[in-house]
Amino acid sequence: MSKPSGQVTELLTQVGAIDTDQLAQQLMPLVYNELHSLADRYLKGERKSHTLQPTALVHEAYLRLVDQSRVNWQGKTHFLAVGAAMMRRVLIDYARTRGRAKRGRNWQRLQLQDELLGHSGGEVDLEELSEALDGLAALDQQQASIVELRFFGGLTVEEVAHLFGVSKRKIEGEWTHAKAWLRNRLAGAADS
Repeated sequence: MSKPSGQVTELLTQVGAIDTDQLAQQLMPLVYNELHSLADRYLKGERKSHTLQPTALVHEAYLRLVDQSRVNWQGKTHFLAVGAAMMRRVLIDYARTRGRAKRGRNWQRLQLQDELLGHSGGEVDLEELSEALDGLAALDQQQASIVELRFFGGLTVEEVAHLFGVSKRKIEGEWTHAKAWLRNRLAGAADS
């Protein structure tokens, strides 16, 4: 385990025992670059005119992360996976606010340039995708985390395997199952 990962894990075990502001100040330098990289990858799938910038996304998600007093943190990997989920939620909240501000206009649609839908170039409603991921998380939290890290975070199978401490083959299998489940769920949403 690298020294920064060890420091992150040690700090996360102190959640609830130390002041949230103190935790935030100590933890941020250790995870900022990785969270910013995730935010960059998230926002690459957004429209060009999106007003939320990666730094703002990181800060909003980070504030939500360090305020999680009920989470039993399992280390840096867990923290980054939850960070990816928080960023997705920040984007959903942002899209909902913009939707209300525009008086009922369509929700933001993401152009999926990934194999998530089984073909490139498909569009999916951001809220539908979020609901589908929440459904997947209820069935298999690890698969949902893998999707968030791979699809939204842009991590490779090897990087996800390293973060979870499992084999590349294990992640490939989980990724395949998760994509199939999401394709089925999103196709059902499109039909209704």
